[in-house]
Amino acid sequence: MKFGEALFESRNLFAEAAWLTLKLTAVSIFIAIFIGLFFALIKISKIKVLEWIANFYIFIVRGTPLIVQIFVFYYGLTEIAMISGFWSATLGLAFHNGAYIAEIFRGSIQSIGKGQTEAGRSLGMNRSQTMKRIILPQAFRRALPPLGNQFIIGLKDSSLAAFIGLTEIFGAATTMGANTFDYMTWLLVSAVYYLILVFLLTLVVSFIEKKMAASD
Repeated sequence: MKFGEALFESRNLFAEAAWLTLKLTAVSIFIAIFIGLFFALIKISKIKVLEWIANFYIFIVRGTPLIVQIFVFYYGLTEIAMISGFWSATLGLAFHNGAYIAEIFRGSIQSIGKGQTEAGRSLGMNRSQTMKRIILPQAFRRALPPLGNQFIIGLKDSSLAAFIGLTEIFGAATTMGANTFDYMTWLLVSAVYYLILVFLLTLVVSFIEKKMAASD
């Protein structure tokens, strides 16, 4: 089958697959942001036990492949409760991305000068108020470019959800390849959809960066 013909005739299938890919990415990244912020804060808390827990979590994520983490969530959680493949993949991706986002937030928070903290204290704010009102807004601005890169990585990593039976973009491509014995054509079709999604996500991140730059 010719590439152009395959791209046109499969538009409905891949539109649904692209929507599933977007949902996987959006939900997992949303959860990962909270995970990352939590572990970033406890890592810089100066409480040794909490710092050790954060370091251990980051070590586990960095030291094991993402596909293993997804399979652990998929087979592990289904032994405890009835959970769909979507949520197994989502939680696996969130668990993985959370560690990298934690390091992004940690670096951004620690890059804010100590004078900002002292200014907050001089205004009568306690540690948590200073962090919430002064440090975190500035840190988030500095974290946005690397966060944007991590979002793009998370979108592409969602392709591994195909290995637990989800028909996202890569899953749709491998299914069609198996049906037609023409894997190359369908993998190229999937590449087009990934490029489109990455391009759109890049535009969104750039728009947010410009808005924040204007507000500064």
